[in-house]
Amino acid sequence: MEASGAASMGMMIIWMVIIFGIMYFLMIRPQKKEQKRLQAMLNSMEVGDSVVTTSGFYGVVIDMTEEDVRVWKQQKLPYSYEKTGNCRSRES
Repeated sequence: MEASGAASMGMMIIWMVIIFGIMYFLMIRPQKKEQKRLQAMLNSMEVGDSVVTTSGFYGVVIDMTEEDVRVWKQQKLPYSYEKTGNCRSRES
C-alpha cells in the first residue's frame, strides 16, 4: 500500500514540474523577451528620433539624460518624460 502512495506522490511532483514548465514558456519567457526588446529600443533612442508617447503624442527627441527624454511636440512645446517606457519609436 505504501508503494502506491509513494508512486502517486511522485506523479504529483512530475505533474507540478510539467505545469511549471508550461507556465514558464507561456508567461514568463515572453515577458522577459518583451522587456529585453523594450530596453534595447530605449537604449538605441537618440536625439532627433521620432517617437510616440504612451499618451499618444507624436514628437521628436530633442534632449536625453540617463533617466529623462525631452520631446518636442507638434504644438512647438517641449515636454520631459521619464525614459522608462513612456516613449516608443514611431517605426515600431
